[in-house]
Amino acid sequence: MSSTIESRLQEHGIALPAAAAPAANYVPAVQSGSFLYTSGQLPLRDGKLVSSGLLGRDLDVDQGREAAKWCAVNVLAQARSALGDLGKIKRIVKITVFVASSPDFTEQHLVANGASDFLVDILGDAGRHARSAVGMACLPLNAPVEIEAIIES
Repeated sequence: MSSTIESRLQEHGIALPAAAAPAANYVPAVQSGSFLYTSGQLPLRDGKLVSSGLLGRDLDVDQGREAAKWCAVNVLAQARSALGDLGKIKRIVKITVFVASSPDFTEQHLVANGASDFLVDILGDAGRHARSAVGMACLPLNAPVEIEAIIES
């Protein structure tokens, strides 16, 4: 399955980055039993935010979806680092999508689709998950989206 996942990533033009190191006193992922819990992942590409600001003020839904996709890319990078092989993923159990948004923005769920669609495209049925999409006043580094995941391995 790992080669299938890698080929799907290539089809999407994505090479998983090295897992980002933690920026403070925490670990990027914790394995407990058969579950891997990732810390929140920002929409980093080549070490830089793909966008910044608030949805509904600085960014539109499509830009938010792209940011959410890159958060999911980084979730997979953390999973590969922790598990050693993406083929060990049995299922993405749940993702929580934090969307920095203006008070009147109500389409957090549409932004979250950027991550959900990407995970299903790459992992197939193992990428189908439960999800929460939550509006936030702001996120670290002025990121528009942050995503944490629970993964069964």
